[in-house]
Amino acid sequence: MKMIKVDDENEGRLNTDIIFDILSRVPAKPLLDMKCISRGWHNIISNRSFIKAQLQNTQLDLNGFIVQDRYMISKRDIKTVSYIPVDSKNAAKLVHHTVFSFLPEDVVVLASCKGIVCCRSCLPSPNPTIYLCNPSNREWIQFKWSPPCDITESIALAFDFEPSKFKLVRLKRIQLNNYEDENEDEDDFFFTFELYCSETKAWRKSTEMCNCKDDLIKNRGIYIGGLLHWLTEGDQILTFDVEKEMSLLIPVPVPLENEFRTVAACIGEYEGRLHYVQVSEQGLHVWCLEDLYEFKWILKDCKLLENFEAEYPRFFFNLKNRVLESEDTTNPWMNPLGFKDGKLLIKVAAELYIYDMKKDKMVHACSFLQLKPQSMSHPTVFPLSLTLVSLKDA
Repeated sequence: MKMIKVDDENEGRLNTDIIFDILSRVPAKPLLDMKCISRGWHNIISNRSFIKAQLQNTQLDLNGFIVQDRYMISKRDIKTVSYIPVDSKNAAKLVHHTVFSFLPEDVVVLASCKGIVCCRSCLPSPNPTIYLCNPSNREWIQFKWSPPCDITESIALAFDFEPSKFKLVRLKRIQLNNYEDENEDEDDFFFTFELYCSETKAWRKSTEMCNCKDDLIKNRGIYIGGLLHWLTEGDQILTFDVEKEMSLLIPVPVPLENEFRTVAACIGEYEGRLHYVQVSEQGLHVWCLEDLYEFKWILKDCKLLENFEAEYPRFFFNLKNRVLESEDTTNPWMNPLGFKDGKLLIKVAAELYIYDMKKDKMVHACSFLQLKPQSMSHPTVFPLSLTLVSLKDA
């Protein structure tokens, strides 16, 4: 086996094949620090073959949640973006506000997929631009945002590591003008899809359309196994097959009639499957989509509001009554914001908590005011994993 001199100064002659094999089984977070050990280790960890092997040997673990403040009524973007780590014992002191300071301008986060983040220029802007970046290594690429640039539109990211390619899916909600009938038809609203492909480097309008009377809520698309999912204001999830360019509406798991009322909900990914997280008058329910085409949901976790209050009396008081009495649908008392890998970022009153479904444990993350919000509506939340993937070849 060939022996290569890794570093003249400190390490002497080491077997780089062994180092390669060992390091490729280490998660991305410690590897980012290990780059500083020596020039040799930096070269190994930055190598394209090593990154490919590391992706095959390890799993992407959730590192934190990006919290994007929503635009104001005046349709001007709010530049406040925060980052909440999930593994900090004192997250209140570690809320970050400069995660994207390496980009050339202030941005609004649109999507997050496998550690890669999609952003756009804050509007109004003389030159609207879309950025794709990896906050772990601070690499980024940019391309033109195809007009018209609407502050309310949703752009989702579908990113695959092998090979490193991506697609953006731009979702637009359109209302048909029905001049013959004065009454508004529920089917007069539909969604269109536009795609940007990294291979063609161009936008293209899909022929697919999806009739849907409900608008999107918590405006982000989640990419799982070739499919993008958006939660709507109704009891449906809009799903789009990126390769086949086909869409369908998946009904959410609604409770039996008069059983309880859904207060707030969000969607997320866990173990490669779509999950629906629901806060009701009874408690927190986590559902898993077992069959996409038969709309089969399985209840994976359920925790009553009384149990939250009994287990965490320092956090919650009279929780069930406050949830029942809350009439504000845009800012409910208990609001699930983001879900990934069994961890839920949830807002209760003016505080943010992280609930670990696997450990059945709730920890206080930070006060909502620490995010410096400028909007009264709930923010858009994106899970972020750490990855070594380079965007130079994307």
